[in-house]
Amino acid sequence: SFRGRTADFVFMFLFGGVLMTLLGFLGSLFFLGQALMAMLVYVWSRRSPRVRVNFFGLFTFQAPFLPWALMGFSLLLGNSILVDLLGIAVGHIYYFLEDVFPNQPGGKRLLLTPGFLKLLLDAPAEDPNYLPLPEEQPGPHLPPPQQ
Repeated sequence: SFRGRTADFVFMFLFGGVLMTLLGFLGSLFFLGQALMAMLVYVWSRRSPRVRVNFFGLFTFQAPFLPWALMGFSLLLGNSILVDLLGIAVGHIYYFLEDVFPNQPGGKRLLLTPGFLKLLLDAPAEDPNYLPLPEEQPGPHLPPPQQ
């Protein structure tokens, strides 16, 4: 869903990282790599609800259940699920503000990627009046006829 939108992808990381860091300090959580992974998985799973996921070759389910399955697996390994819950919560906040709320009656986009990120990371828009040179045009390039 981020193809051609590198700045939006980086902004999602920045938004998630800042929010997780703030919430992590409140909960005394300092190693948030797993939370970042859970956030990314949550956003992907919500944007791909019909994708079937095979979990370790044992279980097959729809993508929106993947973050919860990963949290359950983390619990089985004896890890604290607070980090997973933090990632899922931040992923849900991002998903809601980016995909749900703008599509509601009276809703609008609240998360806007800063212009400097778009200028820095996204490819410039192509000019519709640009005519490429013959060697840049697609198609077979034939050598000139011999005389």
